[in-house]
Amino acid sequence: MPSPRDLASPLGRARMFFAMLSASKLRAPLGRILAGDGAPERPDVHEPLSRIDWLGPDGEVDAAALREITEVLGVMRSSEAILEVGRLDGIPVKTEDSREVSARIVRIVFERVGADRVLTEGELNAAIAMFAADVALVRRDAVDARVLTRSADGASYRLAPPA
Repeated sequence: MPSPRDLASPLGRARMFFAMLSASKLRAPLGRILAGDGAPERPDVHEPLSRIDWLGPDGEVDAAALREITEVLGVMRSSEAILEVGRLDGIPVKTEDSREVSARIVRIVFERVGADRVLTEGELNAAIAMFAADVALVRRDAVDARVLTRSADGASYRLAPPA
């Protein structure tokens, strides 16, 4: 199984392929390449399609690369995904994006420990640390976003009731 560092490349390949499928001007030429009819000559179509590194202009595919992409997509859809993905080293800079990411992390924590649990700051920090390096930022963002409530003394936290 690929290490966390190896997930980005296969996921990027899959994302690129589906992005190309979503572009109407690339769909038919891509189909022709896959059918073995050769690469298109128009530069505005040839150039993007040439970036698919697992697909040759003659329709030959790198089967090992496709197996890796398929395996990684399967892992990312499984309950094992959390074991394969490294924690976030950075949180988005924009406040609304940061709060959104932090809120999602905290919701996942409480999905796992129980939505009705009250956690000490240490327990919450340990749980958040599994997802993000900047524990204090995630905790503060989640409080500011009203996803977490904090006791008056700051010693305990609970998931806020849905708005």
